[in-house]
Amino acid sequence: MQFVVEQERVATTQLAAQWARIRGRLQNEVGDVEYRTWLRQMTLAGLTGDEVAINLPTRFLRDWVKARYGDRIATLWHAENPTVHRIDIRVGPSVGAISNARDSLAESLSSADPDLSPPLPMSRGHERGADRTEPRSELAAPLDPRFTFDGFVVGKPNEFAYACARRVAEQPSSPGFNPLFLYGGVGLGKTHLMHAIAWELIAHSKDSAAPVSVAYMSAEKFMYRFIAAIRNQSTMEFKENLRGVDVLMIDDLQFLIGKENTQEEFFHTFNALIDAGRQIVVSADKSPSDLSGLEDRLRTRLGCGMVADLHATTFELRISILHAKAQRAGVPVPDKVMEFLAHKITTNVRELEGALNRLIAHANLFGRNVTLEAAQEVLHDILKAHDKRVTIEEIQKKVAEHYNIRLTDMSSARRARNVARPRQVAMYLAKQLTQRSLPEIGRRFGNRDHTTVMHAVSRVGQLMEVDASFAEDVELLRRMLES
Repeated sequence: MQFVVEQERVATTQLAAQWARIRGRLQNEVGDVEYRTWLRQMTLAGLTGDEVAINLPTRFLRDWVKARYGDRIATLWHAENPTVHRIDIRVGPSVGAISNARDSLAESLSSADPDLSPPLPMSRGHERGADRTEPRSELAAPLDPRFTFDGFVVGKPNEFAYACARRVAEQPSSPGFNPLFLYGGVGLGKTHLMHAIAWELIAHSKDSAAPVSVAYMSAEKFMYRFIAAIRNQSTMEFKENLRGVDVLMIDDLQFLIGKENTQEEFFHTFNALIDAGRQIVVSADKSPSDLSGLEDRLRTRLGCGMVADLHATTFELRISILHAKAQRAGVPVPDKVMEFLAHKITTNVRELEGALNRLIAHANLFGRNVTLEAAQEVLHDILKAHDKRVTIEEIQKKVAEHYNIRLTDMSSARRARNVARPRQVAMYLAKQLTQRSLPEIGRRFGNRDHTTVMHAVSRVGQLMEVDASFAEDVELLRRMLES
């Protein structure tokens, strides 16, 4: 019996050593930052037959690691231990025999993988005692019930920011994620993600004996509350209320540029919360390094955590947003209408959703279907504001660059195929994207007759129907010119 127990102990120790080497290789491959962000919290649960079980503390982390690193982890395991053929990445605690064996190896293996050392005790900022002060309700702005993670459409431009927001919502004050700084242009989803974090934290702590206290407000409101506290001689109460929250969220931080006294107060609040292990989430229209006008010490502190940007939306992401919005509204919206809106309104998701809301409301009020004609009529003012006046010269230049011909070929007499086809495409786009008449377009292409333009438009249209690659080329040029 003692021999069997000893065999099991040796096998467990060997498995832990294999796991340590795999983690070390992963860290070398992905880099320290990525490893700490996504892989550090993996723990080995055990080996059953040919399947290794790996635990992660949250569902979100489990899904992220499985999707992006699962195949690589499986390959490394099989290389380390040929009997392993399957990996089960799941949500579970970081305890068990393997963890204990891992701890016994920590000292000897720490040089290969420093994450094998036992975790540090939780900071006092995470202890939820009765002495914690709940923030006054008037300090925090109300949260929008529409702005949840479920209602956020994820695409390439916002994928990283979304992932960071989910991580903070599930594990506030995680190393490397405090503070979380979200930045991007107007209407790209910064406020949505901040509200979603708050809703998720509140939902998770609902049944807790000491629920998480969250204070969300704009930088403008922070300033006004601070000024009011000075005027009412209640600055100590203001400081204590804000520094007693578990999570402080400040939206549109760029508003504090040039407001030195408010920046000073925010800096001290920021330091107090970070030192206490509390989470801070901040948004702005630019990255910390580009926020000229903020004090250097504040910009440095803001950039010391996780900085995630939300890029301008792609056509595909705008289509996904419109589909999700129409589905929630329960109103059928033709694909052509969605494509039309996604092409026309490209810079602001908020305005894109507003246009669809307006179109749906009009259809409901008058009992009509949503059509392309209705969209052009109802949204004429919005569309007019977003119409970019594309010139024939711009079209000629872009098409010439795309097909690698000289700009002068657009108006030359050359009829070689490698010149004539791009010229026809330019004429087609000039007809589609400008208000110029056929004779005027012809004049811009070397004084050609309007019938030549008509033939070019017709020929390009026919080719687009039968040649998918050619159609994609022309559509790409259209998007480039309209963006």
